[in-house]
Amino acid sequence: MSDSYSSLGQATANHSVQDLSQPLASGKGWMKFVGIMFIIQGAVTALTIVGIVIAWLPIWTGVLLMQASSAIERAQLTGDSSALKESLARLRTYFIIQGVLYLVGIVVVVLYFIFFGAMFAAMMKNGTFPH
Repeated sequence: MSDSYSSLGQATANHSVQDLSQPLASGKGWMKFVGIMFIIQGAVTALTIVGIVIAWLPIWTGVLLMQASSAIERAQLTGDSSALKESLARLRTYFIIQGVLYLVGIVVVVLYFIFFGAMFAAMMKNGTFPH
């Protein structure tokens, strides 16, 4: 392997926390950026009446990413294994939330197509489809 993380795949007995957290810590700037963008998206979503109901989701995911970024930075700088574990736990929660949101979105799209497909079929059967 020629990338800078190739040593992580080798079987050595003792990796330091700094070594293990280095790949994730190198992306902490992007994690902070995406976290801030989620928080802004949640704030903008909250400006609408319907958006108030769902605005907490992007804000929550943004906060999770910001916390994960801070914890991985702390793990990288100090070698704190509990900070590494905290960062990974926050990222796990983030990915669970995103996965659930994708599944809900897929279900909504399928229901949308079923509903409008049934309406289209009923209009074609009754002859009320506009020409």
